[in-house]
Amino acid sequence: MPPVAVSKRKYTLEEYLELDKNSEERYEYFDGEVLAMAGGSANHTRLGFDVGVVFSQKLKGRNCEVFNSDMRVKVPAALPYRYPDVSVACGGAVIEDLNGQEMLVNPVLIVEVLSPSTAAYDLKDKFTAYQSIESFREYLIVSQDRPHVIQHIRQSEGRWLRIDFIGLDAEVTLESINVTLSLSEIYERVKFDAA
Repeated sequence: MPPVAVSKRKYTLEEYLELDKNSEERYEYFDGEVLAMAGGSANHTRLGFDVGVVFSQKLKGRNCEVFNSDMRVKVPAALPYRYPDVSVACGGAVIEDLNGQEMLVNPVLIVEVLSPSTAAYDLKDKFTAYQSIESFREYLIVSQDRPHVIQHIRQSEGRWLRIDFIGLDAEVTLESINVTLSLSEIYERVKFDAA
């Protein structure tokens, strides 16, 4: 199930942009519905932050830039934009302005940390929408309740290869940014339930 709709009424794109621009909360827009992006758990926040930090360290001195969940990403199939947990652009970030809202146009890699309320949305509908971004090459889904990362890599003819990595000893090689990510690096501060 996607995030919770703000109200039952349909919003115009202009109304949504005004709401998102003037609010301290973050919202996503989908076909007239405005979805509240609720604050994440401590583990969700740790994972999003730590993935961004690890990428920033490993990409130092290269022509790639890492963005956190505050950066909007333009999504042609689900206009105007979405708020991924982490995104990476290489070869120079292309930023587009929409009524004073900045959007990243050319991410090569997008990372979403799963939450119970958004897991199905992130795994299916959001991923499908992200595929309309021309530069998008790799999608990383990070579980917050166990060390499990799902990697999707764009193949020829619009196909995507899915690879699952489970356990703290696993390492993910990210083709889009030529970086190897150890699950032990990103899960170091995560506290798992004893159950």
